[in-house]
Amino acid sequence: MVEYILAGILQGIFEWLPLSSEGMTILALNYFGLKKINPLDLSLFLHLGTLLSLIFYFKKDWQEIILLKNKKLLDFLIKSTIVSLIVGFPLYKLIKSLILGKIILLIIGIFLLLTALFNRLLKIKKKIPERFLPFFAGFFQGLSVIPGLSRSASTFFALSFSDLSLSEILKISYLMSAPVIFISSLYLFIKSYLFFNFSVFLSLILSFLFGLFALGFLMKISQKINFFYFCLFFGLLSILGFFLS
Repeated sequence: MVEYILAGILQGIFEWLPLSSEGMTILALNYFGLKKINPLDLSLFLHLGTLLSLIFYFKKDWQEIILLKNKKLLDFLIKSTIVSLIVGFPLYKLIKSLILGKIILLIIGIFLLLTALFNRLLKIKKKIPERFLPFFAGFFQGLSVIPGLSRSASTFFALSFSDLSLSEILKISYLMSAPVIFISSLYLFIKSYLFFNFSVFLSLILSFLFGLFALGFLMKISQKINFFYFCLFFGLLSILGFFLS
């Protein structure tokens, strides 16, 4: 039971940080020797909990999307999701080694530090034409199927090449994860009957609650600190994730 509680808490907290939530959760589950359910499958399934926290926190944005009141954001999510699936599915089928994911996590961290440095010292306007941004961000989100590569770190890095504010970057990064998480969670739910037990349900609830708390905390922070310090923080965390993994 302890391992399921810990898995839910870790998933809820690390989902929104530039550290692989799968990597951190799997390390903890392997330490406790989880046997009934594959640790990777459980970690991926717990994304459903953080997906629910994402929907709850941004409920007004989702209402606007569903009611077609924000067609621009809907268009962005559709394009980025399609690209993510096109890039991510073949990688999911082909990649067997964890080493590649670790190296890319380190590279993302270094680039985030460089992004912070350029923004602070050189004042360079990093901008990708708006029409290409969903494809660019979707490509990086697709790469995050590589074990060890944080989805939050990769999409945050991609979206930083725009005129979006820090809070907008975070919001879009998190919103664009929803369709992909839903598809993968649904697949795992249908695939295995092992998820139908109290321990997994408790873990799912905890991932929702801690995910909601962590998401709200990060969004509040983004309104109080500037882009340089946030990039610096995320970059250092990404590099730390490389060494921890």
